[in-house]
Amino acid sequence: MSITRRIALLSVGASIVTLLLKFGAYYLTNSVGLLSDAAESGVNLTAALIAFAAISIADRPPDDDHSYGHDKAEYFSSGAEGSLILIAAVSILYAAGKRILNPAPVENVGIGVLVAAIASTINFGVSRIMLRVSKQHDSIALEADAHHLMTDVWTSVGVIGGVILVGLTGWEILDPLLGIAVGINIIWMGIKLIRRSTQGLMDQALPPAEINIVREALVKTAGADTPYHALRTRKSGSRRFVEMHLLVPGSTTVRESHDMVLEIEASIQEQLANTFITVHVEPLEDAASWDGHLVGGLSSDGQPDLSSGSSGS
Repeated sequence: MSITRRIALLSVGASIVTLLLKFGAYYLTNSVGLLSDAAESGVNLTAALIAFAAISIADRPPDDDHSYGHDKAEYFSSGAEGSLILIAAVSILYAAGKRILNPAPVENVGIGVLVAAIASTINFGVSRIMLRVSKQHDSIALEADAHHLMTDVWTSVGVIGGVILVGLTGWEILDPLLGIAVGINIIWMGIKLIRRSTQGLMDQALPPAEINIVREALVKTAGADTPYHALRTRKSGSRRFVEMHLLVPGSTTVRESHDMVLEIEASIQEQLANTFITVHVEPLEDAASWDGHLVGGLSSDGQPDLSSGSSGS
């Protein structure tokens, strides 16, 4: 089992424990703020299970039906997590609205806050581990789950503080108002996760900084005067894909072209791990090489076009 799958299982276990603790805190205190926090932990558990399933699929090697691999399964995980978050947010806002209309006192503040704090500490520790591993292995599903858990930690801190204030001041209205604040925060997080998932599924180009690495590798290896076009980039899970057309003098031998392409690929892969590169070599003198499908590299007059390199395929 890969390290990313093991960490995803750790997230599942942590979500189960924190879910039980937070619902226990709610039953002890009757706080709608803690109820909203517990509801988000329910989303955490579902999201952790989806992330584990997605990572398991993404770990599969390419096959005849999926020659580019299964990496995009991680984007479905991120999108599903965002959708579940939005559903949880609606339920939180509904519960908070009812509590505003029908106020109720907060009970057993001390023990309830202690239980919720223990749950938040668990989430904090697991999220730090997940974030570190997600960066090491470039896993969007693990990263999304880590940020989700970290947001849950800050949400819990706010709710715990609110419950303490209610206990100290007796202002019962603070409890549902905090629940509403939590719900709005969760909606924003859900929208961001869905947006990022959609960008991945739509083959959004690599970030400008990474595209510049590709450009610099071309200039360093082939020379600034060597034209190229149809530069296309995308990312699928942890894998990057780069495609381009490179124009060389027609007298260049196959061996010379091959060696140049290998050097370009090595220069890119040295800085961008897990990158798969396809270079189509074309004769500079052949009019058919200038096919008009210009996506990065050249403008319509055959000069370098620095404005379109971030366009996706």
